[in-house]
Amino acid sequence: MGLFVLLPLVLPLSAWPVARLAEQHLHPRTATRLLSAVAGVLAVCSTLCLGLLVVVGTAQLPGNPLPDGWSDPEVRAAVPYDEVAGKLAIPALLAVLAAGARTAWRHAAVRRRAGRALASLPDRPVAVLPDPEPYAYALPGGRRGGGRVVVTAGMLAGLEPAERRALFAHERAHLRGRHHRYLLTVSLAAGANPFLRPLRTAVAYTAERWADEDAAAAVGSRRVVARAIGRAALVTRGAPPPGLAGFAAAGPVPRRVAALLAPAPAARSWPPLSTTAGLAAWGAAAGTTASALSSANSAVTLFQILRAATPL
Repeated sequence: MGLFVLLPLVLPLSAWPVARLAEQHLHPRTATRLLSAVAGVLAVCSTLCLGLLVVVGTAQLPGNPLPDGWSDPEVRAAVPYDEVAGKLAIPALLAVLAAGARTAWRHAAVRRRAGRALASLPDRPVAVLPDPEPYAYALPGGRRGGGRVVVTAGMLAGLEPAERRALFAHERAHLRGRHHRYLLTVSLAAGANPFLRPLRTAVAYTAERWADEDAAAAVGSRRVVARAIGRAALVTRGAPPPGLAGFAAAGPVPRRVAALLAPAPAARSWPPLSTTAGLAAWGAAAGTTASALSSANSAVTLFQILRAATPL
């Protein structure tokens, strides 16, 4: 197996240029789905690789509950530099599990706090908070199951009627597309492997762009949505972040506005290989496939070795 077992740990490096190309050339909907899937698969493969290394590392520790045969030289020979790699993988895997638990807890805590803030309001699709601070966000779940659009009086006061319609269309697009699931996936993936953090940043942008395009289609004017985003960014400057994805939260607002002032992106879900966008999409698919095959090969090979080394 050799160095092949370590490949899933470093393959996420290939996601950096892929993320950049995807967010520039793919439709935001396609880019969000593709990058989230790539991040999820690469994170699983990376974590599996650490798990295999931990098996080898823990089998050599005194007093371990694993079979004695798992510390056999044949098992250790399956992993290069097993004495170092196996032992380093133990704290690394613990850090991955801790990061995943922390991300999931924070995600749940934010939704609980937002739910408590809305508990006294009527259960309607739109909740207006009497808060002078301007912000808006989409809160998934709830009794209705479809989520709620949360907006403050301060935000509504800073927008014109047409811009308010754009805001509501944008947040409904977040709920309809279940963008919180993609954002949670890439957040967990970034915690599992630091090399996947560029994908988390890219998906945070493409998810907003996806909602922007849906809002532009709903209100019938790309310019109105662009103006609403720009105005919301001006009135929210200095306001504390609400903890969920906001309409004009700190981020690449100028890029979003510029994209809305340009022609609408092609709705083709998978571009041809002869284009730059196609190279980005197929490159991501090839990297994900290579990582998955690498992890599967490593798992099967090590499983066979461990089974052969385990006494009946």
